[in-house]
Amino acid sequence: MIYQLYEMNHAAIAPFRAASDAMKLVHTNPLNPWSYTPMARTIAASLELFERMTRRYAKPEFGLSTTTVDGQVVKVTEDVVWSKPFCDLIHFRRQLPAGRVPDQKLLLVAPMSGHYATLLRGTVETLLPNAEIYITDWIDARMVPVTEGRFDLDDYIDYLIEMIHHIGPNTHVVGVCQPSVPVLAAVALMEASEDPLTPASMVLMGGPIDTRENPTAVNNLAQEKPLDWFRDNVIMNVPWPHPGVMRPVYPGFLQLSGFMSMNLDRHITAHKEFFEHLVKNDGDSAERHRDFYDEYLAVMDLTEEFYLQTVDTVFIKHALPKGEMMHRGIPVDTKKIRKTALLTVEGENDDISGLGQTRAAHTISPSIPDDKRMHYMQPDVGHYGVFNGSRFRKEIAPRILAFATKHGGSAGEGRGPVKRVIKGGKGT
Repeated sequence: MIYQLYEMNHAAIAPFRAASDAMKLVHTNPLNPWSYTPMARTIAASLELFERMTRRYAKPEFGLSTTTVDGQVVKVTEDVVWSKPFCDLIHFRRQLPAGRVPDQKLLLVAPMSGHYATLLRGTVETLLPNAEIYITDWIDARMVPVTEGRFDLDDYIDYLIEMIHHIGPNTHVVGVCQPSVPVLAAVALMEASEDPLTPASMVLMGGPIDTRENPTAVNNLAQEKPLDWFRDNVIMNVPWPHPGVMRPVYPGFLQLSGFMSMNLDRHITAHKEFFEHLVKNDGDSAERHRDFYDEYLAVMDLTEEFYLQTVDTVFIKHALPKGEMMHRGIPVDTKKIRKTALLTVEGENDDISGLGQTRAAHTISPSIPDDKRMHYMQPDVGHYGVFNGSRFRKEIAPRILAFATKHGGSAGEGRGPVKRVIKGGKGT
């Protein structure tokens, strides 16, 4: 009943949240002389803090309407080019001059671990001037009716393969954190079947390929608890009136609680400083806080079967590095990977995927030639800094683009997209 209680509390607080928002407008109205006093700013700051701490954060927008290509500002549109019940594939289509040589095609596989794909907004923004960017926009499980069927780790891998087929030849796949395992598995399956559209390269960033290496608090929790514990304690049915009512899920608010508890003192300090910035009328600092937490606090539910299968396969059994992972009865053999180049990226201070966990992809993929593999460890960054921030822009992104250019053919080469029917969910 925790999910139902969560929804009930959210509904019960709604009138108070609306009242606090209205009172804040009164205390910040420039026509109100009292709004310029420290007392009024203190009251307004308290009201805004209450409203922000009790709201449900909606899915953010990417908001990338333009980018700079070859020194020129060009328009960008978000096109959904492929769709299934649990995922849309978005292409950030740039209006490039006619006749310009095509850039490499990058498929960014966003984490399906609680946050929306917009968590990679900075990643997209950084890479967009120099690449054709596609991104997986995973759908909140509470918004998918139970009539659309199940979605598990096998379906996830099938989705990735079909998306790669849709984009076409010479695609480069970038798995950020959680997708590293299914990305590696998908490439291994494609190589084993001699798929002509096997990706030109894959980039695995801060991912749990082998969590036995330098385990973190997240990894230790999975090892300490049996799978039934997760099923009994964190799986709940979506309540009415959401479209996915009665679908068993791992709720996003539970995942968010876990994220925040890992660095609770940091979040408390951030909100305290936000309050002080509002009182001091420091608009720029307050807006940076809003931007970060509007993204960080927007979370989505995961299907029960995907969450439990991922916990069991990746964190408890370590099936992929042990060579024991199966996909619909077929072994996932990473030794079959020969054509796809491999770049792994880790952060020195990553407290989610410890050092060595992503690099393990090289160990379990021995058939990749030495000239088609590379590992990079970024000093002085944590998990988030692996795919966003100033060091990502200056150090990591240029390496990803250079790696793709080195191992990619002409972006226009090869045959067109291939239709592939998958077993999970319903097509559109």
